[in-house]
This record gives sequence, C-alpha cells and structure tokens, in this order.
Amino acid sequence: MDIGIPRERRESEYRVGLTPIGVQLLTAEGHTCYIERHAGVGAGFSDRDYEAAGGKIVYSTQEAYGRADLILKVSRPTGEEVEWLHDGQALLGFLHLAAARHSRVEALLQKRITAIGYEMIQADDGSLPVLTPLSQAAGRMTLQIAASLLQNDRGGKGILLSGVPGVPPAEVVIVGGGTLGTCAARAFVGIGATVHVLDRDLQRLQKLDADLGGRVITMVSHDFNLRKAVKFADVLIGAILVRGTRTPILITREMVRSMKPRSVILDLSIDQGGCVETSRPTTHRAPTFIEENVIHYCVPNVTAVVARTATHAFNNAAWPYIQAVARLGMDAALIENAALARGLNTRGGQIVNPALNLVMSDEVR
Repeated sequence: MDIGIPRERRESEYRVGLTPIGVQLLTAEGHTCYIERHAGVGAGFSDRDYEAAGGKIVYSTQEAYGRADLILKVSRPTGEEVEWLHDGQALLGFLHLAAARHSRVEALLQKRITAIGYEMIQADDGSLPVLTPLSQAAGRMTLQIAASLLQNDRGGKGILLSGVPGVPPAEVVIVGGGTLGTCAARAFVGIGATVHVLDRDLQRLQKLDADLGGRVITMVSHDFNLRKAVKFADVLIGAILVRGTRTPILITREMVRSMKPRSVILDLSIDQGGCVETSRPTTHRAPTFIEENVIHYCVPNVTAVVARTATHAFNNAAWPYIQAVARLGMDAALIENAALARGLNTRGGQIVNPALNLVMSDEVR
C-alpha cells in the first residue's frame, strides 16, 4: 500500500501523522511511505530519520496526497488539503467532523473518501483507545495552562493555585469526569488546589473519589449544581465528550456572567464544538480572549505544542489500526476490526456515523 504522511498545515500544529518507527515497520512489510519534507520537524523527527527508516521524502503536500492510497494525519484537513484528496482515498486522523464546516464534510462525500476519526475508534468495552493518550496529556497540561493564566501578567486575578500557609488555594471546577477530567483533577489535587468534579455518571464519580483518596469534591452535573459551582470557580475546565457528535452546551452565558472577574475558563471540549456558550476556537499563537470579564482558553489542538510526546503517545495507540488497514486493506480491516469500524465517518460517498448524519441534517434545516 502507498501511504502518505503530509506536513500538518494548521497553525501551531507541530505533531505528525506517523513516527519514523512506524514508517520502518510499514516499509519492512513492503509498503511505501511518502513523507512530506519537514513533516516531522516539529516533533523532533528529521527527514534523515524518515529516510533511514525506509521512507521516501517528497517535496510538496500535493505529492504526499497524490501518491497515496492511505493518508495518515493528525488534524482535520483544511479546505486546501481536501482539494488535494483524490477519489476513493482513505484518511485517518483526529477529524472531529461533527464540528467541521458542512462544506468540508460534503467534499469528503463527493470524493468518496473513507474517513476514519481516531477519536471515534471505540473498543468493545466502550473505551476510546487512540483518543485516550491525548486526553491524558491534555488533562495534565491544564495545570500549567491555568497556573499561567491566573497570573497578573497574563490578565489573571493573581492567584497561586496551591495557595500558601494562611492563604487558601484556588477553587478548580472540572465539568466531566472522563479521562481528561480525571487527569486534570489528579494534577490539580497534586499541587494542592481545591478540586470539584461534576459528572452525570454517579459510578464514575465514585471511582474518581476512590482513586484520588477522597481528595476531590464530587457533584452530580445537573443545572443547579453547575450554576452553584461556576460562581465560586477560579478555574473552570470543560472536559465533556459525546462521542461522534457536537458537545452539548452545559455552561450558559448567564452562568459565565456570574463568575468572578478575571476567572479562567479552559474549554477543552472545543474540538467538538465546546461546552461553554461563550467559547470560540482559538490558537496557540493567540490562545485566549475575554468574554463577560472572564478569560477563555479554547485551543482545539492543545497537545500540539508537546508534539513529540503527543505524537509518540497517539502513534502507540493507533498503530494496531494502521497496521490492520495496511496489511488487510480497508475492506477486510473494517470487517475484522470492530473498533476500527466504529471510527468510520464517511465511506463510498455516504455518511456512516449516525450522529454526524444528524448534525448534517440539523445544519441543512
């Protein structure tokens, strides 16, 4: 199989779709990997590393797309990249199509692209194996991001997360107790902040309480508790994921308006549309904006700036699925690997993901 690894073109996206080790494993099995020049530089992989692994360096994004049957990416293709896709190609990446423009999905349908979202791949136990390591990394990163944004020089209210003797720590509210929320809670508890986690799943809250030794305050995530928690939050973290569809708005503008001035919102659900009404996507270059006198951080690709760690992490998890497609071909791989099949968004000019179909229908209306 011919496999293309283009350079990511979105702003501040330093990750790459495949590591040199992945290229080495694929070329050893007889596949050809075309890596766009400098595609891995942001993650610390040189063109020489890829050539030593058996890959072929190409000198334009168009060539990386044009030579390939299978495209391995990180972020959703830009409009320009969609133009370079050709009929019947397969595309793997963190696509988040439920939050994409209608026209972007239509283009994938017109070109009969088999689009598999890494964030959609789901094991039999309900876990999301490829998304999980990036959720873990993003959860850990919330600590350093929030700590910085609370500083006066960043526009914050001048609070130290941990406090000091005689001065209480910051109040951190995490909405969502999944992988990202749990990793964030563990990080903030470790530094000494007061942590509140809200989730609708009582069993998940019980597990979180047990895992963290009762050091978090858990609350059921209904409207009354959300309204109460946001009022005292110094840091509010949106960590909601509804697989395959847009994230519901749980934090309204009215709730944001009730927050303390210069508090911080980190809406890490923004890659699926965001769970805060006042959120809008930002970039690592300009990561924040102020709305209702509250600092908002809404970067969709938060782990892009820890590119080497993030690339290794998601490649470790994605490798069995990449290998299955390369070895068996897409048709057989989808039949034999149920987890991979659950990652399908589009195939043969049709929307396969029912939740995406619903989103597209809503947009049409």
